[in-house]
Amino acid sequence: MSKAKGTKMSTTTENKDASKFGNLLGPTVSSEDRDAREKLITARVGLLLKASFFGNLATRLKLINADEWCGTAATDGRNFYYNSRFIKLLKPKEIEFLFGHEVLHCVYDHFGRRGDRDPQLYNIASDYCVNADLKKHKVGEFITSVPCLYDEKYEGMSSEEIYDVLYENAEKIDIGKLIDKLLDDHLDGDSDGDGDSDGNGDKDGKGRPKLTEEEKQAIRDEIKEAVLAAASAETNGAVNIPLGVRKIIENLTAPKMNWRELLRMQLESTIKSDYTWMRASRKGWHMDAVMPGRKPDELIDIAIMIDASGSIDGQMLKDFLSETAGIMEQFNSYKIHVATFDTQVYNPQQFDSENLDSIADYEVDGGGGTDFTCMFEYLKEADIQPKRLVVFTDGYPFGSWGDENYADTVWVLHGTNTIVPPWGQYAYYDEEK
Repeated sequence: MSKAKGTKMSTTTENKDASKFGNLLGPTVSSEDRDAREKLITARVGLLLKASFFGNLATRLKLINADEWCGTAATDGRNFYYNSRFIKLLKPKEIEFLFGHEVLHCVYDHFGRRGDRDPQLYNIASDYCVNADLKKHKVGEFITSVPCLYDEKYEGMSSEEIYDVLYENAEKIDIGKLIDKLLDDHLDGDSDGDGDSDGNGDKDGKGRPKLTEEEKQAIRDEIKEAVLAAASAETNGAVNIPLGVRKIIENLTAPKMNWRELLRMQLESTIKSDYTWMRASRKGWHMDAVMPGRKPDELIDIAIMIDASGSIDGQMLKDFLSETAGIMEQFNSYKIHVATFDTQVYNPQQFDSENLDSIADYEVDGGGGTDFTCMFEYLKEADIQPKRLVVFTDGYPFGSWGDENYADTVWVLHGTNTIVPPWGQYAYYDEEK
């Protein structure tokens, strides 16, 4: 998982519009607003004709003038807030790009995924992410009329992956210059401004929107439904839909499996393979039946690797390890390798029937970024070849997902329901089930 704290930098959390586009803030001029709305409506029609996925999602956003508080544009998932004087600076095709920019922030739930990462650095990473997707898929025209973040090397990367790169290089980066290239005002719905609590700001658009947690979740649910509807209406199939969005759609439409069911099924399938007819069991003889016997020299060998980069809490860990122990204690011959990792492996321990009771007290160590390759390197160096490798993670590695050929792998993903691993079995952690 990405690093959470911005300890290597000193960035302000002030609204960047206040400095970069502060001269655009002020009372609305009717004629300017009328021209801006006309350009916005025309841009949405253009998207509907040329990139219908983005056009359909953009059309559902209500246009609200925000000249008083927003120097560029913004969205809370229901509304498209705009500064009429900023819109005047953009070419018509660039406004299509701007709509696509706001749409992807919503689809990727960037505001909900930020967590306790440095806000400004994560905003920069999010802009790099969506701008690369939009430019690759030729949604509108890349914005050059005002500064806009773009770097080809970030193409195809998630905001968390980009954040990790930026964080590692924060001491070499002029964060202020990058902040000045942010294209919009990134809302998280937590403003203490004058907006009301229904997600619409003030009725005249003078206040930043403020949302309750219930409203934020309702908006996320609305966006999921809108994404599926827009995808089904996409006239060019998946041509204009970025890979990250396609993965989200696949996940929303795929059957869901409870993580406990997946874990039990995978571990029991390993155990069932360890029977032999060479050594018959006496069980069933009274029924004139011959049952397979257990191979006496084979152990059920599994490994559990826990992503310790920041988001896993004690209750989740206890729940996960207790479930694993409950499955394994049904059998006599087993061993469980447990370790935590971020960019290296910590606290490796082995559990079997003699010490299984203490597995729930296992302590997590770590707290850095996430490198899946380190756990495979550790397993290889320690000569551990598990029959199942179970990885408890948030699904945001820095780079590769590791060696898919080393072990049958089960991913239990927490803190997300949109990430789809490129290989292996997976399910999403749900503490309520």
